Amino acid sequence: LHEPMYNLLAVLAATDLGLCVAIAPKMLAIFWFGSCSMAFDACLTQLFFIHTLQGMESGILLAMAFDRYVAICDPLRYTSILTPFFLVLTILMLAIRTTVLVGILPILLKRLQLFQSVAIDHSYCEHMAVVKLAAEDVHINKSYGLFVAFAILGFDMIFVLISYILIFRAVFRLSQKEARRKAFSTCAAHIVVFLEFYILAFFSFFSHRFGHVSPHAHILSSTIYLLVPPALNPVVY
Repeated sequence: LHEPMYNLLAVLAATDLGLCVAIAPKMLAIFWFGSCSMAFDACLTQLFFIHTLQGMESGILLAMAFDRYVAICDPLRYTSILTPFFLVLTILMLAIRTTVLVGILPILLKRLQLFQSVAIDHSYCEHMAVVKLAAEDVHINKSYGLFVAFAILGFDMIFVLISYILIFRAVFRLSQKEARRKAFSTCAAHIVVFLEFYILAFFSFFSHRFGHVSPHAHILSSTIYLLVPPALNPVVY
């Protein structure tokens, strides 16, 4: 249980739990009691925690991909590279990166004064859902939101894919089928979680910004994106 992957799984589980805590109480209040109102500051707070935890989950998946890369491509140096200090430093840097980048989103929203509506088409506060309510220029908000998405999700996804390209190249060089099978089996769970997270994330992101999806379909996809991965991750692992 002291191996690096188990420590990363513990952080992933904590992140998933945080997402559920940030979303579920208000969502249940809406569905059960019809309590659809929320103060603007409370909405911005929820928005901050949701997007921060999403970014942390993406970063943890990147760290787990690096763990698999070292375990398969450089196994003799695994314990010397993935030391407890390295893991703590990695998690700390991921948390700082996500908190700083996401923390500017509510600050930019706070400066907006005019809103054409006070009702968002969502069961939780999401950045673009709030931005679309504004009755003034939101070019800065949209541009920075796009930058954050690609700086976190895009960056992490690219390096996870690079890790797996290197892993597959190393695995296919193995002469024994049993060795290849074992190598693939160590990555299977992470690949499933990675695909589940990023497919849902990018579908939700692009449909909100560039697609012509009905509001109900988008609400459903966004809710699935936030609640399904935390529910499935313990099953997969």
